[in-house]
Amino acid sequence: MSRSTLSVLLAIAATSKLALAQPDPADPTPLVDKTYAYPSGIPYQVDYNTAALRGPQTGYNICNSTTENQNSLCQTSMVNHIDDFCLWAPPIPNSTIGDTEQEEVAWCTKPGHGTRLIPNGALQGVQYLVTSEYIQIAGFIDQTQVNMNAQDYGGELDPHGADLRGNPLGGLMYSNAFPSNGGNNNSYQQVIDWTNFMGGNAFCITICDPASSSANQSAYCQNIYDRLGCSYNMPNNAQTGVFEVCESDLKIPAGLYVTGGVTMTYSQPNSGAADPPYTAFTPASSNCVTYASASLYTGIATVTPTAVSSSATGATGTAAKTSSTGTNTAGGAAATQSGGAVALGVSTLAGVTGTLLAMIFLS
Repeated sequence: MSRSTLSVLLAIAATSKLALAQPDPADPTPLVDKTYAYPSGIPYQVDYNTAALRGPQTGYNICNSTTENQNSLCQTSMVNHIDDFCLWAPPIPNSTIGDTEQEEVAWCTKPGHGTRLIPNGALQGVQYLVTSEYIQIAGFIDQTQVNMNAQDYGGELDPHGADLRGNPLGGLMYSNAFPSNGGNNNSYQQVIDWTNFMGGNAFCITICDPASSSANQSAYCQNIYDRLGCSYNMPNNAQTGVFEVCESDLKIPAGLYVTGGVTMTYSQPNSGAADPPYTAFTPASSNCVTYASASLYTGIATVTPTAVSSSATGATGTAAKTSSTGTNTAGGAAATQSGGAVALGVSTLAGVTGTLLAMIFLS
């Protein structure tokens, strides 16, 4: 794709992203405009306004050794490397993303951030991609170990939302991974734009370089295609059992495609099946380095997985992923997809409805 065509796509993506949200009158400052130096400038709560329509955030943003435990309500997250990143997930067991999106807390792969820790063995494959504009992580997870209902096909977390207050409310993101940080692993930059899909025993998260243009951040961390999941928002080649770091070409932002030389924009419908008229392609990756999970996640080796309740029995009824054959099948109460992580982003739907939607989105 030519540089001029990509520039047009980025401009369209940035414009479309701003058209759908309305600030809460009680708290009109968008979360993306609330910036804090780490750690000294972070307030106890970023979103504390009790008059706001969704109320104040349920957790806190000052996180340290006193808050680091499996009941932590820390809502300050990190993405630094394949061995040091966090995902947003519920604070209460057997929850769905759709029911708890404003309450999610940080679950991390490494101690030291004042958060909950992802239990040992929950991560079942991770691909960490480095690009010139963003970092993308995708993979597979036993989502019951981070308090998600086994049959939840998931949803999207991002610093926007319909009221621009973010999901979770007040959720902050930091990183030391970008070149603009000068290679200082002890200094963290606030990530303004990010997006995280969780569900179907898969996850994907992108953080955009805060030193990049606002248009590029808005485009590559697009947040309006919440029902299209990882396959369209963050195409990837994550595989079960593989933990790798790669360099990657840039993706085309979700919803944008070129046909017959004409740039087109797909608009996600408010209801019914989301059926984009194009197939998302996975950008080329190179210089991949593979790791053993046991050597990566030593900090969580002693974090014991929680017992699964009878209503959340493992991966039954979820979009369980296997090898990288590139084939998709769906049937019965489970759907299987391979050749990339696909968190679906259909939030509160499960059971028969969830299975039907899985068949649609994975086909």
